[in-house]
Parts: sequence; structure tokens; C-alpha cells
Amino acid sequence: MDKHFLLQTETAQKLYHEHAAKLPIIDYHCHLSPRMVADDYQFKSLTEVWLGGDHYKWRAMRTNGIDERYCTGKETTDWEKFEKWAETVPYTLRNPLYHWTHLELKTAFGIDKILNPSTAREIYDECNAKLALPEYSARGMMRRYRVEAVCTTDDPVDSLEHHIATRNSGFEIKMLPTWRPDKAMAVEVPADFRAYMEQLAQVSGVTIRSFDDMVAALRRRHDFFAEQGCKLSDHGIEEFYAEAYTDAEIRAIFNKVYGGTALRSGEILQFKSAMLVLFGEMDWEKGWTQQFHYGTLRNNNSKMFGLVGADTGFDSIGEFSTAKALSKFLDRLNSAGKLTKTILYNLNPCANEMIATMVGNFQDGTVAGKIQFGSGWWFLDQKDGMEKQMNALSVLGLLSRFVGMLTDSRSFLSYPRHEYFRRTLCNLLGRDVENGEIPVSEMARVNQMVEDISYYNAKHFFRF
Repeated sequence: MDKHFLLQTETAQKLYHEHAAKLPIIDYHCHLSPRMVADDYQFKSLTEVWLGGDHYKWRAMRTNGIDERYCTGKETTDWEKFEKWAETVPYTLRNPLYHWTHLELKTAFGIDKILNPSTAREIYDECNAKLALPEYSARGMMRRYRVEAVCTTDDPVDSLEHHIATRNSGFEIKMLPTWRPDKAMAVEVPADFRAYMEQLAQVSGVTIRSFDDMVAALRRRHDFFAEQGCKLSDHGIEEFYAEAYTDAEIRAIFNKVYGGTALRSGEILQFKSAMLVLFGEMDWEKGWTQQFHYGTLRNNNSKMFGLVGADTGFDSIGEFSTAKALSKFLDRLNSAGKLTKTILYNLNPCANEMIATMVGNFQDGTVAGKIQFGSGWWFLDQKDGMEKQMNALSVLGLLSRFVGMLTDSRSFLSYPRHEYFRRTLCNLLGRDVENGEIPVSEMARVNQMVEDISYYNAKHFFRF
């Protein structure tokens, strides 16, 4: 991992070192803890900052024969968990975890050593000593990676108190909320939906007895998020929903589930379809960008879900037929003149070309790249996945207008994913130049293209 890591040509090296590397980071979608930023949290150990909540690493450890207690267990020590991760690292060759692990050690802690059982204790102790220093706090990490803005992921019932406290503290890096209203359309379990409605009523000050009341409460919270600087929404859905419905049907469905009666599958799809449109209209009214992360098959292992809960490494890529529903959903908003800026992230790479062509259907000339093919996400946010996403966008759209990378991470050590992306981007374009597919006379345009995708496109698109 020298300075030319992933940069296979001289042109790629110049593109990265002279244009991409110097730019700050806009991390417009992540799952960082706002509380940790507000408190300027000081991490207790490398295990806490690196392995805590990292289901990527847990999946690899389980596959390597490591017992669950070293992944999510509470009875094992931080050192014991780290030791087991160090045992696993040599087996991650060709997995992006190998690159990420050593890139993070190098950029955050200045450590060039390869992590394995023989170096584990030395690396662990050195990193822990640095983590005790003020410059390695949560905010210190963000400064270290020259972060300019982050957008967290927040439920409509969230008080956003930590965002407010962070802003009032004078912290120079912007931390903005993102509206994630998934629970407001989760009607599969009536008791859970009713409990969420009671939370929504409490924080909004709106008594909820009907669908119209719920909409009023959501609008009030949407306004509150906007007051706190929110400019994006995000939706984590299995697939897109675009069933036919009437307002009367949606009101009746709400009354049914709110009253505790389980819905039929068709009613669930109708309600979700109506809510997606409603949320899209709300975002359009405020000029927000809506994001859709779709295609995940979650909580596949019911036994482990019962033991350790969600987001612990038992999700996978799903197979869904989404093109027709996605087209119908976007067309509904577009026909009403209410289609806001949109980013689509697919988890199954088989949909790359579909998404790349779908976004072109709804560009309207008002904003460059108004409808975006989002960066490689989750299982695809590695070199192969990034290249496939950028290749599909290149041949079927305009890579030049791409808003670039994000971390989608809960870890303050994940910022090198931006570097990993930028190196991959520069290598892709550098290879084209040296192969004669992009003329050398266009180097000024290529240089600007790298800077735009790395930073400026996002800065102009979101206007934080």
C-alpha cells in the first residue's frame, strides 16, 4: 500500500495525487452516532472504534470459524475480540476488508505493518495509545480526514438534540440530519405501527386518530428537520411500490391497521405505495434530495436475529423485479410536476444497467444529473462494485455528473472509503487515457472530471 496503491498507470497517479487527494470529504450519507459527535467521544479501544457494530468484519470472522462471542458477545474482552480479528485478516486476501483494514491503519494511525497474529498486540497497543489523545476523538477523526459535511440517518421522531448541540458548540464541520421515515410505512405488524404512531403524536404535538392526522404530524416533523438543516431523505426498502390506490382506500387501510387488525398483502403494498408518493411530494416541496437504498434481503438467519438482533451481519443481496414499479413510481411524481432530485442505490449488480437507463428517463434539464445512479452500496462498495457501477453509468449516462462516494458507515474510521473510491476512479480514467480511449488533448476536462466526482458535484448538488 504505497502512495500509488490501485493506481496502475502514470496518468492515474497524476490524476489522484494532483487532483483527487487534495479535496475535502462530503459524506452525504452515513450512520454515524450524532451523540458521539456532540460529545466529542473519546474511544476506549481500537476494538470499540473498529469492530463495534461492524457487521462486515463479523461476517468474515464467522466464516473463518470464529465463535459468535468474539463478534457480538459481551462476556469477551476488547483484546480477545481484536485478537480474533487479527487471526482472520490473513484470510481476507481478495476481500475488500483486507484493503480497508490496512488503509485505515495507515491513514488514521500511521501504521504500515500488516495486521496478523504476530503483529496484533503491537498494533493494538499503539493504536490504543493514540486513541487516548484528544486529536483521536470523534471530532478529531473527522478533522483528520478533512471532512467538510456529514449527513446522518435519523427517524422523524428523533429530537435532533445532538445535531443542535453540535451546531451550537461551534464545531466547524457540518453535521446535518437526514429524514428516514421507514417506520411510518411499516404496517406489517399492527402493534408496532400503533406504538410508532404514539411516538410520532407525542413529538409532533398532533393527536393521531386518522390517516390525515398522521400526515399532519409527519409534515410538522418534516418542517422541524428542515429547520435543523436537513436537505435529504433516505428510504431503506426491499423493492419499489407502485400499486394503484385511492385516497379512500388508504384512509380505510390506516384505520384498519391502527385499530390492530392485520392487513392483507395487497393492502400493505397499497399503503407503502401511497406513502412513497407522499414522502416524495414533501421532499419536492422543500427542494430536498430523496434517496432510495433498495434490494436488501434482511435478517435471513432467524435464529441469530432472535439472539443478536438486526444489523449484525445476516443480510444479503435480494432478487426483486423492480423496473416496472420504479418507473411507475417516478412517473407518478414526474407527471404531477413533483419529482425532486433523486438518488437510486441498487444492491444487486444485475440491476446496474436498468438503473443507469432509468435515471435517464426522468432528467429534465433543470439540474445537471437531477436523477442520480448512486454509488456502489453495501456489498458493492468495493473496487469491483464501484467499477461496475461507474462503467454502467459511463456508457448509459454521464459519469461526469456523478455525485460520487459516501461511507454509509457507523464507524469514524471509514473515511478512507472515499480515498479508495477516488483511487479507483482515477485508475479507471487513467487507463482510458493511456489506452487512447480518451484523447490526451482532453486532459484538462479529465482533471476537472476527477475533481467534480470526488467533491464539487456533491457540493453543488446538495448545497449544504
